[in-house]
Amino acid sequence: MYDARLAEFSRERLDGRPIPDDLRVLLVAQWEGRTDFTRLLGLEFFEAGEVHPLLDTGYLSEEERADPEMQAVNAGAAEMAKYVKLVAKGGKGWIGYWLHPDEPSDRAWLLIELDTEFTFWRMVGRTLTEGAAAERASYQDEHDAFGRLATELAALGLPLDTRNHGTLDDTAYTVDPEGLMEELVEAEREKLGLR
Repeated sequence: MYDARLAEFSRERLDGRPIPDDLRVLLVAQWEGRTDFTRLLGLEFFEAGEVHPLLDTGYLSEEERADPEMQAVNAGAAEMAKYVKLVAKGGKGWIGYWLHPDEPSDRAWLLIELDTEFTFWRMVGRTLTEGAAAERASYQDEHDAFGRLATELAALGLPLDTRNHGTLDDTAYTVDPEGLMEELVEAEREKLGLR
């Protein structure tokens, strides 16, 4: 029923890569108007045509867009958008996957978060659902907030690999997003003669 819409989401947000199983469940729930996962995870998935936050310059004035320094930052951000596949609003800003080609391809996609100040954050977990649940649990005072979320998600048909926050996958990036962003912006500054 949602095959065409899922294919469009894959093309627009993941460069045509297969949609992970948990993301598929979460997307269909949102499209069906179900709020159970949104309530638990605090995620709102991008709709067709929404601009990737790293490509969005609509909030800048014409003067700001004309500034060479801002042009370098925007060009570097546009390059980063090739590797930062954001799929939802939530957490500190937006969340998705870090898909740099130098990351090993024999493991689950690594999770990434971009905050509203354009700082990149590594997320724990092997799936987007685990990462979002871990993020959400970190804001709660409850002792076993992650375990409770895992139980509620399982009851909704989306079980996590673990109920223990301490055992979530915490694989480090091979390529550091913050470092790469700095390199890309510096390269753009050099092209514009700002160095």
